Amino acid sequence: MSQPATVADVAAAAGVSRQTVSNALNRPEIVRPATLTRVRAAIDELGYRPHASARRLRTRQSSTLGVRLPPVHGISGAVLDRFLHALVERADERGMRILLFTATDLDDELAHMERLVEGSDVDGFVLTSTAHGDPRAAWLGERDVPFVTFGRPWGVPDMDDAPHPWVDVDGRAGLREATAGLVARGHRRIGFLGWPSPSGQGDERRLGWRDALGDAGLGAPPAGSADAGLGAPPAGSADAAADGSTGAGSGSGAVDLACEDDVAAATAVVAAALQGGTVFDAVVCASETLALGARFALGAEVPVVGYDDTPVAAAVGISSVEQPLDAAAAAAVELLMGSGRSVLPASGGHRLLAPHVVWRG
Repeated sequence: MSQPATVADVAAAAGVSRQTVSNALNRPEIVRPATLTRVRAAIDELGYRPHASARRLRTRQSSTLGVRLPPVHGISGAVLDRFLHALVERADERGMRILLFTATDLDDELAHMERLVEGSDVDGFVLTSTAHGDPRAAWLGERDVPFVTFGRPWGVPDMDDAPHPWVDVDGRAGLREATAGLVARGHRRIGFLGWPSPSGQGDERRLGWRDALGDAGLGAPPAGSADAGLGAPPAGSADAAADGSTGAGSGSGAVDLACEDDVAAATAVVAAALQGGTVFDAVVCASETLALGARFALGAEVPVVGYDDTPVAAAVGISSVEQPLDAAAAAAVELLMGSGRSVLPASGGHRLLAPHVVWRG
């Protein structure tokens, strides 16, 4: 049986030094493009694989990223499974492993992260399920531990200048496309079913619905009106655009409904709106769970658009906004590692990716 290729074999085949091969593997940005191409061609030809154990001893890095395995709530929770699968694949391409851990709550997650950092078990983290006032980013930032979030740092003054890297999918653009698509199909009484505010993702998706209605000259319930709910912010304010209030009975049919991410709750809130006299041509939803509840209340005759394009949406025939999860995983790895094979020091940067609507029926 032939011996596995070594760095020396790659160097000889590419006509470069062993140090150049090492640079091509670990710091490709400092290698001339033509040389990098030759080295990579030699690696592919010889089937060379870096010796992971020796590299970890040499660099004092674990070649491991830590990720909390979050609890699954509702149908759309499956989207994180797809993201994690893509993340494992993209990390493996860089010689990195993913260490999954569970936690009962944020405090427990921070305790797990502390143990992993103290034990040098991971080189960095990928955080999911970001929210307003998320303490994890501050904890890692204070300790200069590299990390990236799948989700925006909700609540910071300027997300484009956030203190840590993040990757997210533009839910506002997704719901804008979904609502505009319904308008183009002749629908005018288009309701929204989302989560109570404040909700970073939910508020963004609600704004996309409002954007499209505004572009089409179809008004959403005016903030402060009976349709917008009690205690709504002043009309025209930024808060009014994302107040997340519950309304019913709007003459335009552009009703803003909100409930927890639960099929039964979604069915109940849409049914209550119907009983109150609301007429829907269509409904766009912040999640697949909410969309399924809306479908139960409205029947198959009224178009419903969900979010995440899960197998449930395909089986039931619900249109849905699909997130580019493979691209999100690739962006997360790139923000942590650049173009090399090791985690870079803590830095910034972000990627906001565009989703698209999968139309059915």
